[in-house]
Amino acid sequence: MNEIDRLWEFLQRLTPLSRSCLLSELERLELCGIDMPGSADIQTRLRAEFRKDGLHQARATNPSRYFFAPLELLLMDGAPEHPNAGRISRNTLTPIWEWICRDLLPTMARDYTKAINDQVAANNPKEVLKIAAAFQTKVIKVLENTLASADGTELARSKLTQYTASRTAFDDVKKMLHVLRAGDALPKFNEKLPEKIAKFDDGQVARITAQLDAFRKSQTEALPFALTLVARRLKTSWELVRLATKTAASKSATDVAAQPYACVVPMVLDRLDDKRLALRIALRHNRVLVARDLLAEIYDLEYALKVRIDGIEQSEWGIRLQQLMDAIAALVSAEVSRFPANVGHILGSRRLRSHDSLSGKLTYLAWKGRDVVQDGAAAFRKLIGQT
Repeated sequence: MNEIDRLWEFLQRLTPLSRSCLLSELERLELCGIDMPGSADIQTRLRAEFRKDGLHQARATNPSRYFFAPLELLLMDGAPEHPNAGRISRNTLTPIWEWICRDLLPTMARDYTKAINDQVAANNPKEVLKIAAAFQTKVIKVLENTLASADGTELARSKLTQYTASRTAFDDVKKMLHVLRAGDALPKFNEKLPEKIAKFDDGQVARITAQLDAFRKSQTEALPFALTLVARRLKTSWELVRLATKTAASKSATDVAAQPYACVVPMVLDRLDDKRLALRIALRHNRVLVARDLLAEIYDLEYALKVRIDGIEQSEWGIRLQQLMDAIAALVSAEVSRFPANVGHILGSRRLRSHDSLSGKLTYLAWKGRDVVQDGAAAFRKLIGQT
């Protein structure tokens, strides 16, 4: 018996929930760039146990799936270590559930699990949903009481670290609380959105903004999640920025930052960071074509932010953008350097940066020219109104 087999024999003595938690943690560490010898074989065996059809859908126990159902549209695969406002990492659900079952509400969690399993066996879906909703209410109350004090918060954070080393897991707990507390407000908002937004033009931006304005009057804490639901409809993630730039007095970073939906800019930067992580994994596994497509999307996103927001380079957003692009450039440089100088690499192709071409630069100037005209007209109308 080799070392992997002996380790697997030991893992079989753990509970299924603990093994599922281990899988989530191993995947998180891989995404963070931490190389662990033998981890790939263990992950393969654990995925065969807990994953269905090779998809990134954790086959957690039915009770946890029903409990986390309100989060489904807000989940993201992977386990990034950046904030990701409005989204929750799917990989943190297993450790959070284990924390709930073992530390937060152990007795109620056991009762809930038995009740759910009994009703699932009896094929009573309505009762299942009712039981899940009741337990969600109990968790909300306990979390509110726990997080109301600094000591309670620190204890909860400490307990959660026993199940995951992720720096964002505790933030995901707080996000979960906001989503559960919003009740049916998010599903109702989601139902009113178009199925797909093929073109996020001025008219569509105005309609979505009106819906968001109505939503945030009563659900301020849940606003980032409503914005995530909007982002799911868009063709490209950077278009979310238009919610902030459309109503700004000008396209300057200062004026955009003053808008109610300025939070969409860091949300878009979070998505850029997601692509950076995906690029690193693609390069590690020699998936060059996947890396090429990711890199093209990254350059498009960078270009869109610089076109839409004047002076972004001097803002906090611009500083983060530059840091991300420097990290991405280092990944690309390391990959390209593996080949002789006289051998072209697909990731070094100028075609990926189509915006650096003559037509791309002319498009950039056209956008900026249009912005100047619009800003001038807006300033003139304001001046006339004052006189």
